[in-house]
Amino acid sequence: MLKRTSFYIVFICLVALFMTAGCAKQNVVKKDEGIVPATVARQTEPLTSAVTPPKQAATTPATLAAAPSAAQQAEKASAIVQLQSALNKIYFDFDSSILSESARSTLTKNAGPLTKEPTAKIRIEGNCDERGSAEYNLALGERRAKAAQRYLVTLGVTPDRISTISYGKEKPAIQGNNEAVWAKNRRDEFVVVTP
Repeated sequence: MLKRTSFYIVFICLVALFMTAGCAKQNVVKKDEGIVPATVARQTEPLTSAVTPPKQAATTPATLAAAPSAAQQAEKASAIVQLQSALNKIYFDFDSSILSESARSTLTKNAGPLTKEPTAKIRIEGNCDERGSAEYNLALGERRAKAAQRYLVTLGVTPDRISTISYGKEKPAIQGNNEAVWAKNRRDEFVVVTP
């Protein structure tokens, strides 16, 4: 009876040992890798089991200067928000891309903060009211955005800092179909895209 009990204990221990060995970490064979025979795999394993920490990138004054600090990033984000809030929309007459006196005055005010932030880039978004075909309004929105861009360039903003896009009648500022609504939808908006 004692032999039988000891046999069962040994048997259970061996089964437990094989089960835990089967749960050990297994190497995954990648698609392009061939299967390496076990004898070769054992030869390529390191001789020591000591874990070496990964190498860290050297911290030099150049790398510190290249990586902006959290304070610098917060300052840039604040500058973007301030610039965006300083840029006002301009409005156009029906079926026109001619800058009114009011639009030129607004663009002159917009040029001030843009010249103070010489690295900032903006996108001028031309928009139209709902009347007319989609194709016609896309072309009209483009002419409106380009008119504002040209005027800002004459005020000293470099052209490489200004991009334009037309949304035609696809992005109305407000919904409705009367002259007061249409007048608010015939506009150029100025969006800061980079600091």
